[in-house]
This record gives sequence, structure tokens and C-alpha cells, in this order.
Amino acid sequence: MKTPWTLLHDAWESFLLYLPLACLGVLALTTYWMVHSTPGSSAPSVQPSVHHTPDYFMEGFSVKTFAPSGHIRSEITGTRARHFPDTEWLEIDNIRIRSIDDKGHITTASANRGMTNEDGSQVQLLNNARVVHLGDPSSPGVAPVPIEYRGEFLHAFLTTEQIKSNKPVEITHGIDHFTADTLDYDNIDQVLRMEGRVRGLIGVPAKKPH
Repeated sequence: MKTPWTLLHDAWESFLLYLPLACLGVLALTTYWMVHSTPGSSAPSVQPSVHHTPDYFMEGFSVKTFAPSGHIRSEITGTRARHFPDTEWLEIDNIRIRSIDDKGHITTASANRGMTNEDGSQVQLLNNARVVHLGDPSSPGVAPVPIEYRGEFLHAFLTTEQIKSNKPVEITHGIDHFTADTLDYDNIDQVLRMEGRVRGLIGVPAKKPH
């Protein structure tokens, strides 16, 4: 039987594995749009000063990535996206992410606002951030038990496979519930560190009658 911490590890491993594909898809789409919508010019131009002001927008977009077998790997949607040239970050309103790994495990993520950097190595979920791993659907006769992460801020470092938050977080797995003021999870070292006012409630399943 897997421990709650093993399940937490499996959840983040799935989430961090396929989220870069979705984010890189968005960045590729925006780059393509900019290249084909900007008129060419042979005349030299003066490089303007860069301010923290969006240089282009996208409305009501959806980007999907596919596995070689043809099934959907991941999908990222948003109501509006803004690109900031000074930081090269893409800011997305009402971000929604859905990813599926090779075993059919589904992980979803959502927030009022999301941000990703130019190479997709970092993703920030801000305001009402929520990540849900729906469990293993292949176990016969066993209903998948989702693992849910909630907070006002979740920061995923996809290259180093870390997830951090300097804001209060909640982790729920079935009847087990944990809260903390900060979160620092390292998937490579498989270390989960929660600091501040850490609280945990581990439920004991009721015994079945003989």
C-alpha cells in the first residue's frame, strides 16, 4: 500500500512531466503569430526602450499537445493572454491545464491567473491556485483517490522538478488533510518540506464488519 507521501510524489511527478509541453505549446504559438503578423522592413530602426507593457495579446485560446499514438498529452486554455517583452513572461487569465500521462493518469491545474517564462521552465499559478491529481484509474475495483493542492500561489520549476510556495497551502488526499505556511517540494530528492504553522489530520479508515 502506498503511503500518502508516495502518492504526493507520484502526483507531482505526473504534473511536472507534462506541464512543460503545454506551456511550450503556448510559447510556440505566440512566437509563430508574432513572426507572421509583423511586417518586414529593410530600413534600420531605433531600438525602443522596453517597459513593463504588453506588446501583444491573445483572446480565448486553447493549445493542445499530442503523444505519438495520437492521444492528447496536455491542453492549456485561457480567456486572455498578455506577453511582456521586458521579462519575456506570458501572463494568462483564468488558466486551465489538463495533462494525461502514458498510464492514463490525469492531472488538472487552474488559477485566476497564470504566468510562464520564455522557455517554459517555470510556471506560476496565482490567486485560487488548484492542482488535482485524479489518481490511478487502472486499479481494478478501486476508485481513484484524488490528491488536491490549494493555495494563493504555487510556483513550479519544471527543469529542476520543484514546486514552491511562500503562501499558505493545503494538501488533501482522501480523508487526509495537511496545511502549512510554506511549501518546498523536490521531486528529484523526493523531499517535501512544509514550514510555519504545519497541521496534519490523518484519517483512519473505518473497520469493515466481519
